[in-house]
Order: sequence, then structure tokens, then C-alpha cells
Amino acid sequence: MGATLRALRALVLLLGFYLLSLVLLAALIGLDVLVYSWGHGPLTLKVGIVTVLLAVPVVRGMLMLRTPKGEDAPGIPVTEADEPRLWALVRELAAAAGTRAPDRILLTGEVNAAVSESPRLLGLLPGPRLLYLGVPLLTGLTEAQLRSVLAHEYGHFTGGDTRLSALVVRGRVQIGRVIGQFHARADDKVAADRARQEKASAKRVAKGKKAKQVDTTGVGATYRTMARIYTAYGKLYLRASLSTARGQEYAADLTAARIAGRDATASALREIPVLSASHDFYLESYATLGLQARMLPPRGEFFGGFGRLLTARELELVELRTQLPEEPVSPYDSHPPIADRVRRIEALPADGRAGEAKGAALALLADPARTLAALEDAVLADELLGYPRAAGWQELLDASMASGLSATQTPLHRALAGYTGQPATLAALLDAIDDGRLWRLAEQLPLSQEAAAAKGRAFREFVRPVLRRSLRTMVLAEFSSRSLLHWEFSWTQPASVRLPGWGSETEEDGPEAALTAAVDAAVADHPDTTPLRALLPPAIQNA
Repeated sequence: MGATLRALRALVLLLGFYLLSLVLLAALIGLDVLVYSWGHGPLTLKVGIVTVLLAVPVVRGMLMLRTPKGEDAPGIPVTEADEPRLWALVRELAAAAGTRAPDRILLTGEVNAAVSESPRLLGLLPGPRLLYLGVPLLTGLTEAQLRSVLAHEYGHFTGGDTRLSALVVRGRVQIGRVIGQFHARADDKVAADRARQEKASAKRVAKGKKAKQVDTTGVGATYRTMARIYTAYGKLYLRASLSTARGQEYAADLTAARIAGRDATASALREIPVLSASHDFYLESYATLGLQARMLPPRGEFFGGFGRLLTARELELVELRTQLPEEPVSPYDSHPPIADRVRRIEALPADGRAGEAKGAALALLADPARTLAALEDAVLADELLGYPRAAGWQELLDASMASGLSATQTPLHRALAGYTGQPATLAALLDAIDDGRLWRLAEQLPLSQEAAAAKGRAFREFVRPVLRRSLRTMVLAEFSSRSLLHWEFSWTQPASVRLPGWGSETEEDGPEAALTAAVDAAVADHPDTTPLRALLPPAIQNA
């Protein structure tokens, strides 16, 4: 579908909203006239009030004269003087695509690249252009892949997609506004009716009568019916506009393949889902590791550590790149499935450009370390920026684990405190086990109905997993509180615990295996704390 037809389609969809609104207003006016023709009275007045109340959200939605402008994402605006190599690439690719280069570049903290335009007269006249470019994307892509990504975005410029977005967004916002107003009015009506019924019930109780059950069934039904009408059209609007968007993505992919090469485009499409998943994992497991301890990674490492993770896990990522994600297809998806896009590009004839620009895209920046540090200031909340910085990732891990363990209150902590009436310490727990009180203590744990009814061995099997987890946590917390616990940081695997004086480090008889065996012995059918006490320093045993 050409740009002219897409523009016509977007305009028709927008006009459809106005036509629907006019039809509904005409129906409301017709209802007023019909009731008025039957005569004058309370019914005429009531219907008139209702139709006016229903008409207000419709009219307000129609009178939205301007498309709301979204705010820029947090990031670093960079000029040509700041980043000459990046701007040179941006201008080169814009010329190759036959379109005007962006007026601004904003470096963001997301695994994404996007373009926007602020046209005038609903897209009839061009406006300023903005390129959003995620620094994590630069961290994971080669220069050739970045060229493909940028060429894809320029394909949206050449196809007029960004200029038509004003029409499409306007319709979505107007429909959403009307639906929201009808639901808000329905909710207000329900709240008012509930308050009225509760007040009446309170008066009945004060008179010694039985309170009536509050029932708001059917309240606000007229407003919700109007909302359903607009919702139905909104679904049609989305399906039609998003199907066009999917076609635009295919066309932009072809532009990328033409400018940057088939192989670079296919590899970039394969790489982006891998980077996105890896970045989510990195943020959750590494970058925000110290938040519980109110500590941040070293300066520049909040985003800079992502590159270290990618390097360390390269073998894992190679396998992920070969597995194309098969997303379920929905008529409301704005992008086609990535697997379909890759297959379409890889089916193109070879163009002999497989070996181009293999260097890291991050090297296009004049000073990557400075940019990574500045990005933290632009993206992170002020509260986070006030946290102290760890000297290194190992210190961040130790602080995080120590903070987490010190704040942990396991079910066994609470059960022991309730059972003994004393603070829950590991020494007190070991003494209780040695005195033969473990299973009596276990009865104080939060239990399911089935577990509470069980007896003997069946009961012990129900509670043993909770006891095992809680006891292990209490041991680690005691070591941590005495600064005896050490965690080994790794970019390739979860952190592992190391305790002083624990012999072999092999998987079979290392710290994890020894601790597991000792805990199992302490919660066995016939508990034995000897192996566990042997692992503990005297200060803990006698605490």
C-alpha cells in the first residue's frame, strides 16, 4: 500500500470516529424529541438530563483539537560536535535512503532504536525529526548491524510512516479519551450509589434493624454501554492501523537490506531479541543487585557492565541467535513476528557484503566510558544517584547478600520466636533440635490444612522442605553477621558461597555439598546437629 493510500486510510479511520460520534449524538437528540413528543413531565426531564450527561464525553472527545505530544524519553542529547563519527554515519545512511537526516539524536538506556517526527497539519507538512538510539544496543551490535538498524528506521521516513503517525495517534487518543470518560462516570455513579446504600444501612443498624447487603449491580450500565460501543470501534481502528504498521515494518526491512546488506540486516534482526532478553536479565541480576543495600555499581558500570556480561556469556548467546523466537500472532501486534522478518530477509539473493564493518558499534562514540557514566545521570532517578558507589562488583555482591540475609525472617525464625518466647537465633534452634523439640517446633510453622492434619512421618515430609530452606538461610545469616561469609562474583553463573575453613572446593564435597548434607542431617527423622555444628565457629555455637 503506497503512502497516499495509507494516508487516505488513516484519514478514513479518523473520520469514522467522528461519524460514530455524530450518529450517537443524533440518536440521543432523537430520543429527547421522541420523549418530548409524548408529553411533558418528570420522565422528559430525566431523559433530557441523562442524554446531556451521555453527550458530554462524546463532544469533549470530538473537540480535541491537537494531538497530545509525548515527552522525550530520558537520555543524552548529542550534537555533531559531541559525536562526529556517529553523526557522520547517521547523515551517510540518510543520504543513501534518500531522506532528510534527523535534527536531533538522543542516546537512551534501552535496547531500542526509533525515529519520530513532529509534522504539522496532521502530517501534511514535515516537521523536526528525532532519532532515539539505545546505548545498550550500541554495546551489543556491530557497526554493520547498527547500519542496518538505522537504515530500517530511515525506511519509515521514506515511506512517510512518521508523518502519518499524527493521524493514527490522534484517532487512538480520541477514542481512548472517550472510553475513559464513560468508564470514569460509571465508576463515579457506582461509588455514589454504594455510599448511599451504606449510609442507609448504617441508619437501619442504628435503629436495631438488620443491615441490607450493598448491591450496585446495573449501576452505571448506560455509561458502560456507550463505552462498549467506542471500544468495538477502537478494536477495529487498532486492527486496521496496526496491520498497516506491520506492512511498514516489512518495507523498512527491505530498505535496510538494500542499504546495509542482506546478511547484516538478518543478523541484526536475530541479535536484537537476544540483546533485549540479555539486558532484562542484566538489569535484574547485576545492575540493580545493590539496591537492597542502597548501593550502586561503580561509576559508569550500571550500563557499562552489560558489555562484560555479553562477552562472558558469548557461547550461550551464539545458541540463542540460532533460535528464532516464535511469537504468537495477534491482530493487535504493531510488528510482524521476528522469525518471519528474518526468513524474508534471508530469502533475498546474496549481495556479497557479508564481511563489512565487523567492529563494535559502541566504538563509534568519541568516549564510550564518559557516555556510559553520563547516561546514568540522565536516566537513573535522583534517589538512586544519591546512593554510594561500590568499589567493584565483588563489593556490591557482598553488600547485597549481607543486607538481604540480615533482613530475612524465615518461617522458622517466626516459629522459633513464638515457641520459645525468645529471640530466634541459630544457637537456640540447634539447642531445641538437640533437646528433641524440632517437630513440636515445626507445628508452629504456617501449615496447609492437609499438613496440619498429617501425623508422624507424613507430617515430617510436609514440613521438611520449609525447615531445610529456613535452616540453611539462618546458617548463612549467622556467618554474614560476623563477616565470615564470602560470595564469589561471576559473570557466567550465579554467585556461589564460600565459608572459611571448608576444605575441598569440588562440586561433590565443596561448601555447598557440605552445607546441604549438614542441614539434611539436622532435619532428618532422627535429627543430628553434629555435622552442622562442626561447620560453625565456636562463637556461633555458643551464641
